[in-house]
Amino acid sequence: MKKNCVTILMVLIFGSNLYAQKKTVTVASELKKLHQVEELPGYIEQTKLLQVSSYDTTGGNDDGFSGEYSFIRKNPDSSLVIFDAEGKGVINRIWTPTPTEDTLDFYFGNEKNPSFSVKFSDLFSGEVAPFEEPLAGNEIGGFYNYFPIPFEDGCKIVLRGRKLEFYQIQHRTYPEEYEVENFSGEISTEAKNELERLKKAWNNIADIESEIDKTTDTILKPGENLTLAQFDKGGRILGITLENAKAFEGLNKQVDIKITWDNEDKPAVYMPVADFFGYAFGEISMQSLLLGSRNNINYCYYPMPFDHSAKIELIYRPSEKPENDEPIQITSEVWASNKMRNPEKEGKFYAYWNKNINAPLGEPHTFLKGEGKGHYVGTILQTQGLEPGMTLFFEGDDVTTIDGQIRVHGTGSEDYFNGGWYALLNRWDRKISLPLHGSLDYSLPYSRTGGYRLFISDKMPFDESIDHTIEHGPEENNKPVDYTSVAFYYSGSHVHPDQAEPVNELTGTYIPDTFVLYPQLLKYSIAGKVSVEGEILSSPSGGQVRIDLNEVPKGDYKLYADIARWPEGAEISIWQRQKEVAESVSFYSEENRDENEVYLSDIKLDDFRKTITLKFKEDEERSKIRVKRWILKRE
Repeated sequence: MKKNCVTILMVLIFGSNLYAQKKTVTVASELKKLHQVEELPGYIEQTKLLQVSSYDTTGGNDDGFSGEYSFIRKNPDSSLVIFDAEGKGVINRIWTPTPTEDTLDFYFGNEKNPSFSVKFSDLFSGEVAPFEEPLAGNEIGGFYNYFPIPFEDGCKIVLRGRKLEFYQIQHRTYPEEYEVENFSGEISTEAKNELERLKKAWNNIADIESEIDKTTDTILKPGENLTLAQFDKGGRILGITLENAKAFEGLNKQVDIKITWDNEDKPAVYMPVADFFGYAFGEISMQSLLLGSRNNINYCYYPMPFDHSAKIELIYRPSEKPENDEPIQITSEVWASNKMRNPEKEGKFYAYWNKNINAPLGEPHTFLKGEGKGHYVGTILQTQGLEPGMTLFFEGDDVTTIDGQIRVHGTGSEDYFNGGWYALLNRWDRKISLPLHGSLDYSLPYSRTGGYRLFISDKMPFDESIDHTIEHGPEENNKPVDYTSVAFYYSGSHVHPDQAEPVNELTGTYIPDTFVLYPQLLKYSIAGKVSVEGEILSSPSGGQVRIDLNEVPKGDYKLYADIARWPEGAEISIWQRQKEVAESVSFYSEENRDENEVYLSDIKLDDFRKTITLKFKEDEERSKIRVKRWILKRE
């Protein structure tokens, strides 16, 4: 009897402790993760971040075009199972560039009827509760939804349609000791309150409550090092700002930021200021939730705990012509608190800068590869094609292998950044910044682009190792390209190997000698009666078309074009302002034929001449020209 009493007492004690330690996952708790960024250094134990996508499993580039790989299995009624997970978890990201009007049915557990249903396109409109902005929307060609959908005992998603194209669905798994509340389609008052807190926090992320505020206001000269802040006891940095962000613009990126924790032998951050704050090829670009440049101020709000000491420095590397280097006015603030890091539960902040010039063919570019424990929280990428023309290097898939297991396989580079359809008007065609992702730049003439993405609720944990890469080219990493990437993560120590030190040879911006312009992204000004239909310009009455070349740098060029000659082909002259540079160019031929790189004229681009004008000869029957590409080759 006495033994039984002890057993009951132990069950009561330990059962009570287990109950007290029970972790609960709800819509509200997951929404809280998205705005309580101070929790970002915290490890998420015993979980995995996994993704189902439409990637071509044969290694080809059919990542959704045909729909062959856009489902897990087909049901007898031809509906498509596009997601099927066992156990406890939460869907934390859904992306597609091709939403349909078909209905999605979500089944939890072994339910025979859908637990809730929603039209696929309504996940992204931002107007259908609870899938509201800023967690749901569409921009730069991609449709995204970060609203959390928890499930207790497995989840299956069925599309009531016969075809789906591109998609990605991410989810986090949770171990048995977690208690997960199934999503019902409706959300609790607590979740609604968290959603409102999220909206408010995302609009006021710079409101930092700190115990320490260190301000610097001085001049930084070439060859000098400047310490912005130094701490001799443990705590955490909450925010960093650098004013006059434009001072860090330029092709050479000569000023570096260096951050060192606890006297470690390698800095946690060491790279050009421009690359750290998400500039695009030396120009201000990124305005994300936690990092970027706004109102001429660079900002970083990633929380950065440290154990014993911290040092933040700026280093001004002299250029190859130091006599041309100008001193820079530096105004900075560093906010910090005395809250110590818990090494068992939190990692320190690290950033791996990888400048990969003419990335080796046959090998993907590495965002982060190494051994240790931590979690991945962000990517910035600049990509510079080394062949003029289309940016096909951006067809490459991202692949993430964690603890020896491939857990994420993407469908294309712009897809990784929640975008889609590069080189199309109003899609991935210019820089656009959103809280968690964006396009840094897009230029067909320069053959370059870039993007960024923050991983907050979907941060990727790793216990032993991580290998996070992106492919260059549709298949087999076969497109020549320069990469500059920054990978952000938390860990107890460095995961990444020794990175290259930022030196002048690595930090310059590549400027090509050949620029290719495609009609779909040209800016036209029209005088007279002119019609524009894709690649075809027509004017039977002698109209004029001025083409904007502001994107092309100054210089002397030879102008070529890929053209079609045909019976309706017009005769044109080419002008720069009031100067005729090509008296007569004929697009006429008795039979249809294509000709590539046809020489048209010499032109000069400078501060005052950044256009060419096409003047049509008046002719009712021969009134059309078709140009597939304009090509400028610098002399």
